[in-house]
Amino acid sequence: MTAMTASSVSAGSGRPCAVIDDDHLGRMTLGDRRLEREVLEIFVRQTVIMLERIAGAEPALAAAAAHTLTGSARGIGAWRVARAAEQLERVANGKSGAAALDEAVEELKSATVEASAAIAARLGDVLRGH
Repeated sequence: MTAMTASSVSAGSGRPCAVIDDDHLGRMTLGDRRLEREVLEIFVRQTVIMLERIAGAEPALAAAAAHTLTGSARGIGAWRVARAAEQLERVANGKSGAAALDEAVEELKSATVEASAAIAARLGDVLRGH
């Protein structure tokens, strides 16, 4: 499998961070490329829906949508998205204020854009390979 990597590096390792953990995704989809494609497509659609729900939402709704994204991101090995969604959920459920919430939302948006781009590149590779 081709690794989906970002231009960032792991803290202290000097190695690129995988945007999507290929090994984890392969285990979760039992190596079935059609299932992998379907799961990745669903994830991309879901991130769009959840980010729309989060935008300008009350903190409780933002936390619930972020919680949904945490589970979905963990399912495909999108660890940065999972961490960002967890952080948003913590901030939305806490007393951090609007600025912290806005910052958490922006990090989640950035992480999902990165993951969606990696997924689009991967799905393009899958199409070219068949």
